[in-house]
Amino acid sequence: MENKIKTFLLLAGLTVFLVFMGKVIGGRSGMYIAFLLALGMNFFSYWFSDKIVLKMYGAQEVTPAEAPELHRMVEDLCREAGIPKPRVYIIPDDSPNAFATGRNPEHAAVAATQGIMRILTPEELKGVLAHEIGHVRNRDILISTIAATMAGAIMILADIARFSAIFGGSRDNDEGGGIIGVIVMSIVAPLAAMLIQMAISRSREYLADETGAHLAHNPQSLASALGKLARGVEQRPMDASPSTAHMFIVNPLTGGSLMNLFSTHPPIEERIARLRAMRSY
Repeated sequence: MENKIKTFLLLAGLTVFLVFMGKVIGGRSGMYIAFLLALGMNFFSYWFSDKIVLKMYGAQEVTPAEAPELHRMVEDLCREAGIPKPRVYIIPDDSPNAFATGRNPEHAAVAATQGIMRILTPEELKGVLAHEIGHVRNRDILISTIAATMAGAIMILADIARFSAIFGGSRDNDEGGGIIGVIVMSIVAPLAAMLIQMAISRSREYLADETGAHLAHNPQSLASALGKLARGVEQRPMDASPSTAHMFIVNPLTGGSLMNLFSTHPPIEERIARLRAMRSY
């Protein structure tokens, strides 16, 4: 029930924000268009956002015959978690990473890159998969996927606002925000999308780490995996969209200290330290 309330509040809040952006960019008519866009995005976010994200990264579903070890780990962890086994995907990318998506445990998917399976030991890979299964069991994958889709919509409207500002759109008529409002919105909107992702992602990563450690009965393997993944992503950053960065187990994007400050993920050192402090069981 708590996650249903969070999902409703997230959808309502993002809808209001999109409508407000539409009003600033195009006045009353822009507000109506943005409202229709928000309704459409809400519908597609709930029913199809997982498919959109998987397709975005070229994820390919694999059968137990094609990836027996991966399927065996996922099946064992799901049995431990008491949830249905999700679909299993492999992303053809050398950057080591993984994510889970779907609207509920009955319609979930777990995706891992080719890179992650090359650099991790079986125990470390199991720890990573346990983290993702933890997201599924904690029922926060819908919130995460909706945030990714809606953040993408906000970024699109921000691009429209910049385009409008460059070509002199959105005059002060029709109750629009004028050229100043459009410029301000083109700057504020991406920051708002990033803050939404940060608020959602940071707390859920700690919880998924803890849940994954319990499911795998080995917090040290996940801690070791996180260290390898952080170094691997630094060496081979992923060509990922900022709107979906919060879905991955480690931030697929690289950047300096300022980027780390506004990262959608908690500091990797803090996550590792928390896991190191847990006992194996």
